Amino acid sequence: MPKTVIGTVLSNKMNKTVVVQVERLVLHPRVKKYIRKRTKLYAHDENNEAKIGDKVMLVPTRPLSKLKRWRVIKIL
Repeated sequence: MPKTVIGTVLSNKMNKTVVVQVERLVLHPRVKKYIRKRTKLYAHDENNEAKIGDKVMLVPTRPLSKLKRWRVIKIL
């Protein structure tokens, strides 16, 4: 199964597209503390079901547009 990521929906204003923020923890090389890194991903939402603030599971897919490379498979 392909790698899935879980994130929070920031925007659903576009048609069949949501903007999802994904957080990951990265160890700082010198300070040895974990830092939260955030990434914004554009994901395909076929039925416009996801609302702002929803937790969603994303799966990578073929390029659907200039920025869309992910697809929503489940709303958690």
